[in-house]
Amino acid sequence: MIEAGILIALWIAFAGTHMGMASIRLRPALTGTLGAQGYLGAYSLVAFATFVPIVWYYFAHKHQGPLLWAVSLGPIARWLLYGAMGAAFVLMASAMVKPSPQALGGDPSQPPTAMQRFTRHGLFMGITLFGLLHLIPNGYATDVAFFGGLAVFGVLGSWHQDQRKLALENETYPPFYAQTAFVPFTGREPLRALRGLPLLGVALGIVLATLLRYFHLQLF
Repeated sequence: MIEAGILIALWIAFAGTHMGMASIRLRPALTGTLGAQGYLGAYSLVAFATFVPIVWYYFAHKHQGPLLWAVSLGPIARWLLYGAMGAAFVLMASAMVKPSPQALGGDPSQPPTAMQRFTRHGLFMGITLFGLLHLIPNGYATDVAFFGGLAVFGVLGSWHQDQRKLALENETYPPFYAQTAFVPFTGREPLRALRGLPLLGVALGIVLATLLRYFHLQLF
């Protein structure tokens, strides 16, 4: 279990620095000292330096520790899993193709797009779904620590971003917050919002999920 404990500690270090450096108290101080570009550079460097060890350590110790569960997937369940994984990649790709008007460099006065009405945290929700789906066939302790950490970080990152923006952007973010959903399918008219996802994001997500599925054994 020590390997799983190390992975959990690495996740705590990554999440702590990632959200700490973006916090209401620390971000203004760092930006004032380093400048806007310097802050973004330092933020990216710390994120890279804390995330890479998680991935490296997991792949050096995957499928280790006690087997916490074992799920036997039949053909139908396996294809349902593939479809859900495709949805996770569609969320992530759509969030990149159609950034939120509240994102860095966006125009907060613009109304939310269909993507944000479906979920204002497309990237984080895609990451969360990706982590949760990988927990189903991977029940060893290190697998649970890695993919579970990914899912937990996606939810905590979304929550932290909302709280920070509600506090700092108290004129523009509350209306955006009220019109959008945290978890997919929980907002108003979710099916209509789903149909409005960017076609490029949907296509990229499906292609990427298909390629990774096809080369999964060779890559991982």
